[in-house]
Amino acid sequence: MSHNQNYLYQMFDLSNCKICPHECGVNRNTGTGICNSDSNIKISSYGPHFGEEPELVGRHGSGTIFFSGCNLLCVFCQNYTISHLNEGFSVSCEELSEIMLNLQARGCHNINLVTPTHFTPHILKSIKLAKNSNLKIPVVWNSNCYEKYEIIRLLKGNVDIYMPDLKFVMPESGSRYTTAKNYFQIASEAIIEMHNQVGNLVHKNGIATRGLIVRHLVMPDNASNTYRVIDFIADNLGVKTYLNLMAQYHPSYKSYHYKEINRRITESEYMKYVRYAYSKGFRNPSYIYGQTETS
Repeated sequence: MSHNQNYLYQMFDLSNCKICPHECGVNRNTGTGICNSDSNIKISSYGPHFGEEPELVGRHGSGTIFFSGCNLLCVFCQNYTISHLNEGFSVSCEELSEIMLNLQARGCHNINLVTPTHFTPHILKSIKLAKNSNLKIPVVWNSNCYEKYEIIRLLKGNVDIYMPDLKFVMPESGSRYTTAKNYFQIASEAIIEMHNQVGNLVHKNGIATRGLIVRHLVMPDNASNTYRVIDFIADNLGVKTYLNLMAQYHPSYKSYHYKEINRRITESEYMKYVRYAYSKGFRNPSYIYGQTETS
């Protein structure tokens, strides 16, 4: 076994799981880790989805597969029944590849893998099986960005579009609202590697084919460090990066325990971040999206 093969084997060894940056070392063959997941792939649903960015949705929808469990477990998660409570059903790698092919046959413009990190080895196998059976549409890696740089490197050639949700910069925010105090340290390395692999978003006839989409959920009282997130993207990825400042935050799950985030954002609050993004040089309106809540 070569050094690279041995390294890959160790990283993907589910009896001592170190797939994500937590490296919790749990034996997922007999139990679950921080991600609430064992060694079986679990999904909550799949199908054409029309709530994504226009370049992913097109006319026929984004072929979205929602994976159960999560390695970040945000206290404000709006999909907490899936991520925290682990709702869903198990599928094999072969069945997951068939789901991908089914979504392609239904006319979806891409395969959109939502919260995939903790199932990386299963997904890589499924993508290979699907491509061997003529999967041709782009694969989207739709993640919370808390994933190892080394894992992202292993995805090269298998993922066409990266869509990370870059959440925070300050460690205090990561430790207060998620399981990861070192969130930005990890996420910043991962997102730069994503950009190095696929570059800025490219689309054909309005449909994305390759590239990076950066999402950022704007939270009340700048709890999401939005100014610093915009600065990081501008300084490290460039102002031509497709930036989606998402305005749909609303209190969910355990948000009521945190006074500062136990409310929706206001329109004026949201728009000051949009103006700041423009002041940094984000000029094309297609780089900034989001429906706002009124004051």
